[in-house]
Amino acid sequence: MAQPTRRVVTGHDASGKAVVVIDGAAPNVKLRKASGSTSTLLWVTDESPADISGGADRADREIGVPPPPRGSIFRIVDFPPSAALGPVDNASLIREMGIEHGASRARPARHPAMHRTRSIDYAVVMSGEIDMLLDDSEVHLKAGDVLVQRGTNHAWVNRGTKPCRIAFVLVDAEEPLEIRGR
Repeated sequence: MAQPTRRVVTGHDASGKAVVVIDGAAPNVKLRKASGSTSTLLWVTDESPADISGGADRADREIGVPPPPRGSIFRIVDFPPSAALGPVDNASLIREMGIEHGASRARPARHPAMHRTRSIDYAVVMSGEIDMLLDDSEVHLKAGDVLVQRGTNHAWVNRGTKPCRIAFVLVDAEEPLEIRGR
């Protein structure tokens, strides 16, 4: 299991003063058995512009990988080394990630975890190293690297010996013209 993530959420009290409304370990942690990854949901918005009022915990819900329509997701994912995993079942993996309806399976998959979401994803590698597979190429990322992913078909593979931790913000987006025009 991944190390707990301290989550601090600010808001306003009844007089409009800035206050901390949540401070503690993020409780919405899911082990995805098919991939071995652990996902910690930190925050979700369901609209844009985002509603930033109230004290409700917007991460207290079940949600798959893609963000809600016109919304966003903030999460941390811990990827174990691939060598520690057995064979990966594509159907189980896609179902477990919640992307069987919210994401497209584009082109023949070069890896069982290949998928795409209709979102722009901002990723910051916090620790470890990982390879992001694309349709016919891949890129190696390490701690401190950032990625802007624009709705591309991809999979994550940790070929290292240590877990890799990545912070992701996914924002709902339109299909790219290159895909929409097909």
